[in-house]
Amino acid sequence: MVQLVLDDVRAVHRNDPAAGSWLETLLCHTPLHAILLHRVAHWLRERLGLRLLSRYLSAINRFWTGVEIHPGARIGRGFFLDHGTGVVIGETAVIGDWCVMFHNVTLGGTGKYHGQRHPRLGDHVFVGTHAILLGPIQVGDHAKVGANAFVINHDVPAHSTVVGTPARIVKRDGFRTDEDLPRTIPPPGAVAVELEV
Repeated sequence: MVQLVLDDVRAVHRNDPAAGSWLETLLCHTPLHAILLHRVAHWLRERLGLRLLSRYLSAINRFWTGVEIHPGARIGRGFFLDHGTGVVIGETAVIGDWCVMFHNVTLGGTGKYHGQRHPRLGDHVFVGTHAILLGPIQVGDHAKVGANAFVINHDVPAHSTVVGTPARIVKRDGFRTDEDLPRTIPPPGAVAVELEV
């Protein structure tokens, strides 16, 4: 846990030019507080089975920081939130190591799946302001999701940049392109919901 905290603090200093001393970062960087409180809530839920207490702590976290992270979400090392306000990360979301996310990002579900129903981000993924990613999609390593992009039920390939509503691939493996996103193949843990009409 100590190494996770150190990695999170280092991520602030690596990504935020306005970051001051380590003490200032620990005391005043609200998005860091949101991540650290989430790590405690996640530990309470996953290691001790204290689901109610973990949800209560996440509610306090949302009130205090403006960041809503479900305690079931799994977040890797060195996660950096810039500003953070308005971020929503769902229960089955997975965020890899060394990811960067800006404010008002949603990693949500569509209501069409049980089980794994939120996005899974690889390592070194960048997600810009106001981006919305919905469903059991996969965002590959080193991918970039532009500001205001909307991605639903389509995967984002590794080493690509996607922008727009709906999102399209504009760069892949260092070369400019203009491609549709590949359709998501739901992971084994995603079970389609039967909707009654």
